[in-house]
Amino acid sequence: MIEEVADMPDALYELVDDAPELESPVLLYHLNGFVDAGHAGGGVVDQLLDTLEQRELARFDTDRLVDYRARRPEMHFAQGAFQHYEAPELTLRVLYDDVGAPFLLLSGPEPDVMWEGFTAAVAELIERFGVRLTVGFYGIPTATPHTRPIGISAHATKRHLVPDEQLLDMELRVPGSAAALLQYRLGQVDRDAVGLVAQVPHYLAESEFPQASLSVLRAVSAVTGLLLPTAALGEAAELAARAVQEEIDGNEQVARVVRALESQYDAYEGAGSRGSLLAEPKAVPTADEIGAEFEQFLADLDQPDNQSDDQSDDQSDDEPDDEPDDEPDDEPDDEPDDEPDDEPDDQPDDEPDDPPS
Repeated sequence: MIEEVADMPDALYELVDDAPELESPVLLYHLNGFVDAGHAGGGVVDQLLDTLEQRELARFDTDRLVDYRARRPEMHFAQGAFQHYEAPELTLRVLYDDVGAPFLLLSGPEPDVMWEGFTAAVAELIERFGVRLTVGFYGIPTATPHTRPIGISAHATKRHLVPDEQLLDMELRVPGSAAALLQYRLGQVDRDAVGLVAQVPHYLAESEFPQASLSVLRAVSAVTGLLLPTAALGEAAELAARAVQEEIDGNEQVARVVRALESQYDAYEGAGSRGSLLAEPKAVPTADEIGAEFEQFLADLDQPDNQSDDQSDDQSDDEPDDEPDDEPDDEPDDEPDDEPDDEPDDQPDDEPDDPPS
């Protein structure tokens, strides 16, 4: 398919700057808009762009690739007028790692349309710059606790590109993405490509979780040989861990969920010979299944309390019926026996007789 659309990909991008001298660089890429639990992949892109020297090499035509109605760009309004327009940017940059080695970074919104044309365009850029390895990365929600190391799973166009313990070796049917299609097309033309997947606790999937980005960044370094900066992400991860723990300490219900996940994780750990949690066929629910499982987990935790409350309510309804029968019988019997000794005999007789009349 790449060859079939080879005459059109250059129309989807323009070269912004002359490329520096590159010798078989690595291409890293992350496209936002699809699954990225904990902002794992997006956090890596932010870290690299915030800390490393860079130059823009190519810019894609987002007017043709992005549906603005589905993801409306932000505009700044002030003083009675629109002041700024945050146009989406899908760009290819060259960056330099901590020892000055160049590599390429493709980042921006995932195209809403023309996936085949976009894939062909990226393949053309890979040819143009002599890329030797392409690496994508993102996070998915999994049933793991934040108190344990963030696992990394991997998939690749060739098995030897990733360690056996990380290889996601199973059969799945998942929603497609432009990033996945890119890896698939590269594999069809015998290109080396790897996908790294951070296993993010599902209860933190919608939050920024720097621990996941840090794990991904280290995995990228291991796969590519690049020396990438991790200090800032390490500090952010420590702050985030404390904040998450404070929230959990204040919510006993969530704390019980975390303890249950820790027990499950430690059971997989076993005698110390555990690979990826996702390497267990029974431990690979989809995102929807995980969400449903988590909701059911909370519902199950609530049920005993609700039942006990209902039971206590039922008992409280029954007890008043029993107690009034017993207590009134006892108390009137006791009190009249004691009081008549001190009070005149006429007074008890008058008081009971008056109400009936």
